[in-house]
Amino acid sequence: MSVNDVGGRRRFEESEYTLHIYPGSIAEGTIYCPITARKTSTAAEVIDSLINKLQLEKTKCYVLAEVKEFGGEEWILNPTDCPVQRMMLWPRMALENRISGEDYRFLLREKNLDGSIHYGSLQSWLRVTEERRRMVERGFLPQPQQKDYDDLCSLPDLNEKTLLENLRNRFKQEKIYTYVGSILIVINPFKFLPIYNPKYVKMYDNHQLGKLEPHIYAVADVAYHAMLQRKKNQCIVISGESGSGKTQSTNFLIHHLTALSQKGFASGVEQIILGAGPVLEAFGNAKTAHNNNSSRFGKFIQVNYQETGTVRGAYVEKYLLEKSRLVYQEHNERNYHVFYYLLAGASEEERSAFHLKQPEEYHYLNQDCFSVEGEDLKHDFERLQLAMEMVGFLPKTRRQIFSLLSAILHLGNIRYKKKTYRDDSIDICNPEILPIVSDLLEVKEEMLFEALVTRKTVTVGEKLILPYKLAEAVTVRNSMAKSLYSALFDWIVFRINHALLNSKDMEESTKTLSIGVLDIFGFEDYENNSFEQFCINFANERLQHYFNQHIFKLEQEEYRAEGISWHNIDYTDNSSCINLISKKPTGLLHLLDEESNFPQATNQTLLDKFKRQHEGNSYIEFPAVMEPAFIIRHYAGKVKYGVKDFREKNTDHMRPDIVALLRSSKNAFICGMIGIDPVAVFRWAILRAFFRAMVALREAGKRYVEKKTGTCVYVLILAPAFQQQLRSDRCASRRAKEPERRNAGIGTIQVERMFFLFGVNNKMDSLFPQHMLDVKSLKHLTNLTLHDRITKSLLHLHKKKKPPSISAQFQASLNKLMETLGQAEPYFVKCIRSNAEKLPLRFNDSLVLRQLRYTGMLETVRIRQSGYGCKYSFQDFVNHFHVLLPQGINPSKHNIHDFFRKIKLDPDNYQVGRTMVFVKERERQLLQDLLHQEVLRRIMLLQRWFRSMLCRRQFLQMQFAAHVIQSCWREHTKRRHDAATSIQAAWRGHHAKQLYTACRSKVVCLQAACRGYLLGPHHLTPPRSPELAGIYRREFKENKEPSPKVKRKRSVKISNVALEPVQWQNDSLQIITSASDLKSMDEFLLKKVTPSLMLQLNLHRELKDTLSMHLLLITTQPLSLQVEEHNGHIFKATQYSIPTYCEYCSSLIWIMDRASVLCKYACHKKCCLKTTTKCSKKYDPELSSRQFGVELSRLTSEERAVPVLVEKLINYIEMHGLYTEGIYRKSGSTNKIKELRQGLDTDIDNVNLDDYNIHVIASVFKQWLRDLPNPLMTFELYEEFLRAMGLQERRETVRGVYSVIDQLSRTHLSTLERLIFHLVRIALQEETNRMSANALAIVFAPCILRCPDTTDPLQSVQDISKTTTCVELIVIEQMNKYKARLKDINSLEFAENKAKSRLSLIRRSMPHGGFSPLQGVIPKHKKVGMVCGNVVTPAQMLLISVSILI
Repeated sequence: MSVNDVGGRRRFEESEYTLHIYPGSIAEGTIYCPITARKTSTAAEVIDSLINKLQLEKTKCYVLAEVKEFGGEEWILNPTDCPVQRMMLWPRMALENRISGEDYRFLLREKNLDGSIHYGSLQSWLRVTEERRRMVERGFLPQPQQKDYDDLCSLPDLNEKTLLENLRNRFKQEKIYTYVGSILIVINPFKFLPIYNPKYVKMYDNHQLGKLEPHIYAVADVAYHAMLQRKKNQCIVISGESGSGKTQSTNFLIHHLTALSQKGFASGVEQIILGAGPVLEAFGNAKTAHNNNSSRFGKFIQVNYQETGTVRGAYVEKYLLEKSRLVYQEHNERNYHVFYYLLAGASEEERSAFHLKQPEEYHYLNQDCFSVEGEDLKHDFERLQLAMEMVGFLPKTRRQIFSLLSAILHLGNIRYKKKTYRDDSIDICNPEILPIVSDLLEVKEEMLFEALVTRKTVTVGEKLILPYKLAEAVTVRNSMAKSLYSALFDWIVFRINHALLNSKDMEESTKTLSIGVLDIFGFEDYENNSFEQFCINFANERLQHYFNQHIFKLEQEEYRAEGISWHNIDYTDNSSCINLISKKPTGLLHLLDEESNFPQATNQTLLDKFKRQHEGNSYIEFPAVMEPAFIIRHYAGKVKYGVKDFREKNTDHMRPDIVALLRSSKNAFICGMIGIDPVAVFRWAILRAFFRAMVALREAGKRYVEKKTGTCVYVLILAPAFQQQLRSDRCASRRAKEPERRNAGIGTIQVERMFFLFGVNNKMDSLFPQHMLDVKSLKHLTNLTLHDRITKSLLHLHKKKKPPSISAQFQASLNKLMETLGQAEPYFVKCIRSNAEKLPLRFNDSLVLRQLRYTGMLETVRIRQSGYGCKYSFQDFVNHFHVLLPQGINPSKHNIHDFFRKIKLDPDNYQVGRTMVFVKERERQLLQDLLHQEVLRRIMLLQRWFRSMLCRRQFLQMQFAAHVIQSCWREHTKRRHDAATSIQAAWRGHHAKQLYTACRSKVVCLQAACRGYLLGPHHLTPPRSPELAGIYRREFKENKEPSPKVKRKRSVKISNVALEPVQWQNDSLQIITSASDLKSMDEFLLKKVTPSLMLQLNLHRELKDTLSMHLLLITTQPLSLQVEEHNGHIFKATQYSIPTYCEYCSSLIWIMDRASVLCKYACHKKCCLKTTTKCSKKYDPELSSRQFGVELSRLTSEERAVPVLVEKLINYIEMHGLYTEGIYRKSGSTNKIKELRQGLDTDIDNVNLDDYNIHVIASVFKQWLRDLPNPLMTFELYEEFLRAMGLQERRETVRGVYSVIDQLSRTHLSTLERLIFHLVRIALQEETNRMSANALAIVFAPCILRCPDTTDPLQSVQDISKTTTCVELIVIEQMNKYKARLKDINSLEFAENKAKSRLSLIRRSMPHGGFSPLQGVIPKHKKVGMVCGNVVTPAQMLLISVSILI
């Protein structure tokens, strides 16, 4: 395979690859044919290229077949499949041609007419396969690569060799993570691998363990979702040797847990948790021979969550800081990191203020090495300061910490000498250092000198001051430095816990869910092992015992108790070793405490007591040579400990002289750090500040009296009253029975009164820094750390009882830790050191095998392989799988057996006990798949029923409509028939009448002629015909009627405006002589002024319409993430808390630096604007005309933020369908919907929406929203919207929803704004269209806030109410803002009307030529011979309205 083009995403899509196609017998003499193809090339296109290149017969049908293993099953590719994409799924070694190309390849096959595959030479193929196998066995061909297993439980042959080989093969492929069931094995590669980018965080979100490649993110994700689903606390125990990568694994776990909780809007606790890591590493980690960043203390980080899954608070517990490292380091080791950071990164001002030098000039730093390869100390110091700022350390506090660190370094440079050879008294060789130390500690130089060279001893009735010996003075100096540093470390941990504390954590009634991550010091075996290594290895013994209890003992005891068939698996039980060290009264730690209390005890007496008590114990040995040491047989091997300094380190407390010296410091920070009880120190600090404030006020009052004597009475009255009030408060607090009020006393009541007298209000709260101390939180944190008083154990002269030893306090801490772990469900992460030289990607078989042996990994794999990883009680099983079980089933053993037999589950992989069901992991996944399929089937069934119900409802409506139309048509037809009959009858009558009239007239004429002839003289005149008679009658009629050409003249429309009075219509000068004349003039002025006022009214109405069109913009919070676009790429600013590489310039993005996410790629912020390629989603000419099912970014541009189709449909609906009842509830005709959609998709400009029903247009608009590949409110932010809706208070919910909306891209945000404004206009007409905000949310929530396809169907059904409520919340919030703006506009109109009426009154009352109250504001225009009104401009009218309102 060869890649010809590498680049951005578009170039990657168009990259060309070379496919090796094996034609076989189809093309004789050709082993393989190389074909160039792209990632989107189909199998049909590749076959066409093969036919042309090999000149094959085009009449035959060919197919491509994929073979993933030699001689394995062939997978026939469909014509539309993409061979390149399938090739990219092959293993990395197959792509890089590291193994034989015949194992993974494509074959060209001929297809018969019946659809079967034609194998022309199958026998020859099998013969070649057999010959290849024989040649491999004889060694003529390389052995095929063995398959690696990501879960060691899947190994077919389980032994130490196969286990080690599998781990080695995966390690060589840079796969450092391997599962053992739910246990994760991590092999430290001593190299950063690019598998921790944010895309991996998203990849492992909400996935089952084992579905993807093993990763530490998968363990964190499983623990997080198990906590939310089971409502139980979880813990992740990380163990391993020193240098195996425990600290880095802890950082990755904490990062993923905070990323799962954060989801776009952080509460601040996540940032503090991420910032606490670098602070603790700087002060508690150091370079050792095995590890460049070794934790020299243990820590347990407990992250507390709300029931919705968001972080509520956290707590950090520390264990046994290695204080001896401060004053002495072994070969190839360093002191704590913070000293080197400070000396390399401090500014010139800080170096001068803290008297800083180079590391070579300090005794505590120049003992061995100074630097570590590849580190940047200046950047680390900046990172440390940024992390301390995130935790809440003010600049002043940071300066005090750095000043104390400098004092510790200078304290180590103090050297001693004897005054004389005969005298044991000593003196300081370099007294010039004393002023520097006293200045940094803010103590008196004389007291510092006395504390360093002399000690005070109290005897009966007197106090003695004795000088130190030389060795004692060095010990006191080192003890002072160690105590100061240890107290500083305890203070830092305490302040971090206070910053992480949530107010709800102090309420006992509040239910808390938590995930604990234990990162404790690893097993250590150095050349010289002392008291620290003894305690560290004892802690690892306890953790290994906890691991054995959960993996072996408890699980096998549960199997036996449930009565299932089981063969016990032997394991190494280290209970005897733990009893040897800690069991009362003969445990080694208890014997050490006894010897520490005897002043005459020595190292030899301690060793002799160990021998007497445990001489026959197999877990302890004593060297044959007289050596002050003993050997303990730990679970990880034998370790030799030297008893030197065991007693001194066990009672390493601060002497009273040093305590008195430090408490005399003027620096309140040092005084408070040395104090035992933080609550008492806090109260004394408040009391001291109060009296200082009182003194300052009195002094200020005196100075004020000297200047102005009139106010001294107030000061003199206030002070006695305030003192009397304080006395009464003190008496009341003494009489109170409650300990809370008695303890609070001056600390809380008086300070509140002081703030009250000084006038402190709520507006000043923003001036105070965050994470301020208070008595309640200090008491809570003090109770949590009662067992940890290592640095607070002071040798007070007035106390008879000695403080507890270091070992006793360490045991108390371990007991509390085991109790916390016992109350949670554990997950284990086993870290393994790959090599002792810290070389990258170097695998040492013997070292790894030794670690696998002492951790019992072979036995662990065996019990995980043969045991049952999942167990349910009968009731839990029925509750979890009730969808698969019959309804109303009884949770019994018989019913569960019947269910397993019904689904044909393998009997060897499950057992049903007396009260529990035991299932292996593979069967559990099978049950989960069956459950998923059944849920999908039921969902589809519900959808079919619902669709059938909708179809039936539509059919009934259409049937009813058809009946109505038929009845109306029948009635119409009947009416037409009756009308036709009536017309025919009338016409026949009329025709008959005409015939009768004509006949009668002729008969009458004939009769008249006959009668006249008979009666009169016989003149032979011809008779007149009937036609002539008609003519005569017609002429007579025309003479009577007027001419039809004469038409009436239309009347002219008269205006409704009344005419002006006659006397005011001419232009002559009129003189007012009566009241009627005055009234006529007022009417005339009113008509002149009215047009200008109407112009103002129209202007304000246009302003109202403009504001109403633009006021509905979705508002966001002031502090939001910036989302921008460049060349179609979408990116936003973010911060990474883990090492990440820029995918543009390939350089490292520092952990606390700001960076950007550019189209799902991580890069620097400066690299975002350097990209010159255009986004493929934005510029695709092939899809330019489509409107449906296209990414939203393709339908928009920089000039048009909203798609044309959206604007066209919404504008038409708002113009014609705003008052239509059920505008979005009713559906239109299916055929019309298809017709309109096709027209819009092909030619949107020529579509005439007037040809379609309004419901058809609304349905097409909803279809467009549903067809978007990524909905308006995006799949990526779906979980964040749900988490925002899970917040309890409505204000927090609104803030969370709007903060998530702000993360949308510009195109999605603009389109969403237009849609929400449209929905608000619809909801405002609810009385007419019957569409409320809830109804609109029900319709549009599935369109714009859809769940991703990977979401569990049950979970998606449960989330419907949240998504609907979310959309309804946005519509209601925007509707309230809409109404508020309209109310403001109405107020402006009211002011305008009021100003108009006031102006009319003023003008009516104003005499001609007199003084106008608005003179200077309203100009006057006069003409000779005519009185005219004032003309008012819009600005003047607005000024008048505002003045009237005021």
